[in-house]
Amino acid sequence: MEAAVKAQALTKQYGNVLAVDHIDLEVSGGEVFGLLGPNGAGKTTTTKMLIGQTKPTSGSLMVAGKDMLRQSVEAKKSIGVVPENSNVYDEMSAWDNLIFAAQLYRVPREKREGKAKELLELFGLYERRGDRAGIFSKGMKRRLTIAAALVHSPSVLFLDEPTSGLDVQSSRLIRNLIKELNKAGATVFLTTHYIEEADQLCQRVAMINKGKIVAIDSPQKLKASVERHQIIEVSFDPSVNLENELFSLKGVDKVTQFGDKFKLHVDNTSEAILTLGDFARDNNLTIVSINTLSPTLEDVFIELTGLSAEIMKIEKEPGKKAANLG
Repeated sequence: MEAAVKAQALTKQYGNVLAVDHIDLEVSGGEVFGLLGPNGAGKTTTTKMLIGQTKPTSGSLMVAGKDMLRQSVEAKKSIGVVPENSNVYDEMSAWDNLIFAAQLYRVPREKREGKAKELLELFGLYERRGDRAGIFSKGMKRRLTIAAALVHSPSVLFLDEPTSGLDVQSSRLIRNLIKELNKAGATVFLTTHYIEEADQLCQRVAMINKGKIVAIDSPQKLKASVERHQIIEVSFDPSVNLENELFSLKGVDKVTQFGDKFKLHVDNTSEAILTLGDFARDNNLTIVSINTLSPTLEDVFIELTGLSAEIMKIEKEPGKKAANLG
């Protein structure tokens, strides 16, 4: 199948700062492709180049079969872009927002109303079509923004942080819509700081760090690449901070605490379980739960970037900024 997006040696330099360093990307038509990375890693700059908002310093870029550098107008007609912050017009109704978007994209007059009705029904907004977008919830505005980006039937849909800041129910709805769009044949390029979201939605993901692609493959193959790490999740009663004590146990390479649970990376799960039993008895602790786990996409991210996945979550919170991102 022809590539929907193909970048070769794509590079962006700002003065002495090399923001994106000769990256290669290829997204097949009909797939959901995810780009993962913290702020400062080159994720946003890469996306801006792909959608034609920023001109590369060097490299080549084809999007929807068009050269984004030499045929940018034609290429942009073939893509839909959903920014992180919804950009609907609050003073206009949901219906008028879509009709206006259709006019901007030069959708033929005779097709505008039919397309608007189709999308509003798909996104569960048709019953509210006459209401001003300004009174919509954040999740409803997000759905309307995605609908507007689809009104001209683009070949590739670029979604930037589609569920950022949404409640659980709205996030689930958006993810289901992305799955339905993909089933219908849409190509989706997704940027997200939610690693579990990329795992759920994407057929392939690329991880970017310090301007370079450090891994690119299906989530399952990436997880298999760190299978050499055997993982045990354990909780004790009473629940106290035991990271240092657990790390000192034989065969334990790494310990991370999540709430009342500890995740241990070990050399051998069978031996480690016996050791944990002895540890609990020696310290008058009761093992509440113990499970062996397969590596997650988050484990892959941490191993390849050296960064905690929490960095990407923290940096999205107002007033907070992750440090030492390179």
